[in-house]
Amino acid sequence: MKNIKLASATPLGSFLPSKEACVYSKCYCEENVWKLCEYVNLHHPEELHHCYVVFISNAAKTVPLWMQQAALDSTVPVVWDYHVIFMYAGSGGCLVYDLDTVLPFPFTLKKYAAQTFRCDLILLPQYHRQFRVIEAKIYLEKFASDRSHMLAEGQFIAKPPDYACIRTTESCNNIEEFISIDAAVGYGEVLNLPQFTKRFSNR
Repeated sequence: MKNIKLASATPLGSFLPSKEACVYSKCYCEENVWKLCEYVNLHHPEELHHCYVVFISNAAKTVPLWMQQAALDSTVPVVWDYHVIFMYAGSGGCLVYDLDTVLPFPFTLKKYAAQTFRCDLILLPQYHRQFRVIEAKIYLEKFASDRSHMLAEGQFIAKPPDYACIRTTESCNNIEEFISIDAAVGYGEVLNLPQFTKRFSNR
């Protein structure tokens, strides 16, 4: 992903559904975002090339995010093993769609990043966030999950979505390739926090 194409005529993100209208299953952020990509592809395919999926993780799978619904206090971070957000990069800016935040939906990347990621300088190295940025089209074509990562002793730790598992002709489960921060595997581009915010800062 070398160049980010800019939208021209469509008001920024106006074609995307409200938070209440999105398909949502708690603790299945990767599938919630896949469904949002699917919505764009089905209803507004001309906008899909402006849409991105971002997996947030690190080598230790300990990524603190503020302003999360799962927190008892939104001023205290939730430490996830990974999290996934949807982004729309248009000529009017860049919007983040996070179905697990208490912040507005959508929210500008600049404001979302300031409140959700804050700064790596205040964190120990094992908590520094890495970002795998994938074009939505590629995500729809390549992502697969059999939800086995949500099993503990044969039981789901969170109720799975009521639709069939997402799979491709090539794979029934490759979620770890997307969570991985190893740039040599998987799809998209792996960035650190400063690189990520700079890449989309003029959008």
